[in-house]
Amino acid sequence: KKLRKDINDKINRIPLKTIESKEAGDIMSLVTNDVDLIGQSLSNSIASFVSSSVQFIGVTIMMFVTEWRMALTAIFATLLGGIAAMVILLKSQKYFTAQQVAVARVNAQVEEIYGAHSVVRANNAVETNIEDFEKRNTELYNMNWKSQFFGSLTMPLMNFIGNFGYVAVCVVGAFLISNNLGKLALITSFMLYIRLFSSPLTTIAQDFPYLQQSAAAAMRVFDFLEEKEVSDESNIKKSIDPSQVKGEIVFEHVRFGYEEGKPIIKDFSAKVLPGQKVAIVGPTGAGKTTLVNLLMRFYEIWDGSITIDGISTKDLKRENVHSLFGMVLQDTWLFDGTIRENLKFNHPEIPDEVMKGDAKICGVDHFVKALPHGYHTILDNHLEISSGQKQLLTITRAMIQNAPMLILDEATSSVDTRTELVIQKAMDELTKGRTSFIIAHRLSTIKNADLILVLKDGNIVESGTHRSLLAKNGAYAELYNSQFASMAQ
Repeated sequence: KKLRKDINDKINRIPLKTIESKEAGDIMSLVTNDVDLIGQSLSNSIASFVSSSVQFIGVTIMMFVTEWRMALTAIFATLLGGIAAMVILLKSQKYFTAQQVAVARVNAQVEEIYGAHSVVRANNAVETNIEDFEKRNTELYNMNWKSQFFGSLTMPLMNFIGNFGYVAVCVVGAFLISNNLGKLALITSFMLYIRLFSSPLTTIAQDFPYLQQSAAAAMRVFDFLEEKEVSDESNIKKSIDPSQVKGEIVFEHVRFGYEEGKPIIKDFSAKVLPGQKVAIVGPTGAGKTTLVNLLMRFYEIWDGSITIDGISTKDLKRENVHSLFGMVLQDTWLFDGTIRENLKFNHPEIPDEVMKGDAKICGVDHFVKALPHGYHTILDNHLEISSGQKQLLTITRAMIQNAPMLILDEATSSVDTRTELVIQKAMDELTKGRTSFIIAHRLSTIKNADLILVLKDGNIVESGTHRSLLAKNGAYAELYNSQFASMAQ
């Protein structure tokens, strides 16, 4: 339970870059499969390990009390077999580790296929996915049988150690008797000792494959728990009260890249006045979403500064920065629960009257009331609501949050034209009086923006209003005309 909590807490403390570098199925495998293996190993093996260790120590003491030379013989014989066992076990550990990695890869593949099954079928990619799954499954199978093969060698090896101990004790005992240094009863006693001595070793050997598997799982879990975390912010004292925000944002010579030496944002500077609606446009890969990630401090800038009302975002805690913005993304993330719980996400104190009032403004109230249980309808895979309706719910959620500034990341890119008009109306209501950043794919949605920033290769190549940029007949006009030309065709 604590390990799962630690992993969940860690997810909230590691940089976004680390999260995006891992597959969702891999993290799921950590939380479920790997933690379960560790728990099962601890519950099943620890008790037998303790009792076997006590028996092993007790028998060793008894052997030395009875006859020290015979005791050394038994230990030496066991030591030889133990060295051979360790060589095999160390060789097999890499296969147990690879097995856990392969399990995570298979889980990730299944999660990916299930999550995007409609896309897979629509693109006739079923066979391709089957081939990919077969490769990962074969890799898991190979690692599984190799680890099990080496693990299965431990029992025959322990039997050999026991038999070798019998032989060694008999030979040394016979030598001692022939030299009048012992009696026949000594050999009989040590035959019993050898059985008691090797019994705990055999028990440990039986559990060792499970211990190896759990060790591999633990290695993956603790490697994740040791991932680099976001910088400590306990010494930051400055903060901005969301209710006091004016909304002036200044970018000064911002430089950033996801990989060292490969900047995406090269020298970005812009000033956004309080209450302005700013649209960010440009070709794919121009750095539009990256700018938003930097503004929200999901990533740290390399050089330059970003200030909110004159205060650098680096001088504010990330949580404080996040509280200043409402976000509506292209991907409509709705969580398991009722519509009411989704709309009031992380703000349960907001009165239902306020929630329903904002829902009416955004055009959500009428279709929610038509659902079987209204605002108490549970959102799950069985409830069929359109992409546009989901997007309207996320816009309503942002309005209910009532943050002083907004980020709208291609919020209308995945809906039809008619739904776009409904969403656009809701967005216009949402952005009233708020400093807003709109990342736009459809340029028709940003005609009324106060400022349009045209990005290319991480730099501003043009800025102005819709009309002034069309009059320049530059990069924006080219984007605008090409988009409407393709629509006309």
